[in-house]
Amino acid sequence: MNSNRKINPCFKACPSRRFIELIGDKWALLVLHALANGALRNGQLMTQIQGISQKMLTQTIRRLEINGLVARHDFKTIPPKVEYSLTEFGKSFNNVLTTLDDWLDEHIPDLMALPA
Repeated sequence: MNSNRKINPCFKACPSRRFIELIGDKWALLVLHALANGALRNGQLMTQIQGISQKMLTQTIRRLEINGLVARHDFKTIPPKVEYSLTEFGKSFNNVLTTLDDWLDEHIPDLMALPA
C-alpha cells in the first residue's frame, strides 16, 4: 500500500470505516448497482434486486440517503410517485462498482469452485 495515503481503514479511528461499514452491507451494494443506470421506483428496485424484502430495501435506501449516496424524489402526485437515484457522490462510486463487476466477471469460475 502507498505510505503517502491519508487514510488507513485498519486504524480504528480512520473515518473511512464509516463508509466501509455502509457499503459493506450486501443490500447497499446491490441498491447502488441497480441505481447505476438511472432512477428507479420502489417496485422496480424490488424486481431488480431479487431476494430483498420491502423492509430491508426501505432501511437500505434510507441509510444510503442519509449518507448522501442516494436521492429521493417525491413527485407529490396522487397516486404517490417516488423515484430514487444516485447523487453525484453516489455516482462517483460507480467506478468502484464497475471495477468489482469486472473482477467478478474474470473470477466467477474461481468463486464457483470455492466450498459453500
